[in-house]
Amino acid sequence: MVICLTALIFSYLIAIPVGIISATTRYRSLDTVLKFISYLGIALPNFLVALCIMLFMTIYYGDTMTGLFSEKFQNAPWSAARVKDFISRAWLPIFVLGWNATAFALQTVRALILDENDKLYVMAARARGISGMKLLWRYPAKHSLGPVINSLGFDLNRIFSALPVVALILILTEAGALLIEALARSNDQQLAGAIIFLLTATIIFVNFVTDVLLAIMDPRIRKGVMGGN
Repeated sequence: MVICLTALIFSYLIAIPVGIISATTRYRSLDTVLKFISYLGIALPNFLVALCIMLFMTIYYGDTMTGLFSEKFQNAPWSAARVKDFISRAWLPIFVLGWNATAFALQTVRALILDENDKLYVMAARARGISGMKLLWRYPAKHSLGPVINSLGFDLNRIFSALPVVALILILTEAGALLIEALARSNDQQLAGAIIFLLTATIIFVNFVTDVLLAIMDPRIRKGVMGGN
């Protein structure tokens, strides 16, 4: 779950600013490049990205990068060196799992920004002399982030759905691989139920946090919930 949540956070940290840049450079070369990368992220499945990176690392570095630890630190006690080894390998499942989520979030942010830019209240703000980054962050970006934040739980579920196959390819002994083991091999319904319950509880918690964030960001939602004037 830590890997899934980290992949989700990194995907949004990348997708939100890049999506805004893509929307503000509409029909320019930078926008074309960013759209191509995002379409590539949607088209290429996570497991294929994992296999390509593993092939590259094997050819040029002689290491498949499978597992969360190298052979030297596999059963070693925790230390600064083992943490460093873990970080040097954990980036791969985080990157692979966040691949599709980043592409989808980028496309969503871009579409929402472009949609808000064409609305009358933005045109009215331009007519009042507001322009540049002040206009962007005060109106289109602020109003576009609501639906994006609201999709955090959905994207967490998307990332976890890709985890079992990615876990098998990268030889990760965690929840995704254990879920396949419990359902397809050992028929351990208790273990499978515990993993699914953990995922469900995490998604509910993430949705609760996003609802609180939306209420903080949008006074209309806050007043609707609190009954204020």
